Amino acid sequence: MEDLQGAFMNPQPKNLYSSYQPATGLSRTAAVALSSAVYVVPLALSWSSSPAPQHPKPLIWYSLLSKPGFKPPDWVIPVAWGVIETGMAAASYRLLRYPSSQPRNRALGLLALNTVCIGAWSQLFFGGRNLPAATLAAAAMVGAGAAYVQQARKIDKPAAAAGVPYVAWVAFATLLTAALWRRNR
Repeated sequence: MEDLQGAFMNPQPKNLYSSYQPATGLSRTAAVALSSAVYVVPLALSWSSSPAPQHPKPLIWYSLLSKPGFKPPDWVIPVAWGVIETGMAAASYRLLRYPSSQPRNRALGLLALNTVCIGAWSQLFFGGRNLPAATLAAAAMVGAGAAYVQQARKIDKPAAAAGVPYVAWVAFATLLTAALWRRNR
């Protein structure tokens, strides 16, 4: 377990044949603080429109939608997002610990874009009840997520791998949102 924890906390490659560089990116404390935005930003953007008991209108609207048979149980969705956002926060931390460079900064920019998109999608779907726009936004998130994975892979393969569940989940969300749109026109 210590080896795994050590590998996570020091994202620099240890292979003797690799281009090992000591961490000269942000400090651990600063990287952790900035990485927490992966949780805070989507929550802040979607809080007012989340389908929860404190927000009965979106909850009632969502419960009345005709849903396809492949929709997961309601409890799965926040659990999945918790796992995905934890992976993305870890990816953010790892990238922030690398020295600033154009590829690293592009990867972080794409990660930030995807983080904002999570909350924005919720605003479109639950807040705006705009199923066509939410479907298009989810499809765009697949592309933005894939771009993040491709860019992060140039810097840190584990950080890139952490984006794969996000891409898979938003691809599924695109299909689900499209099905909800078709069933509830």
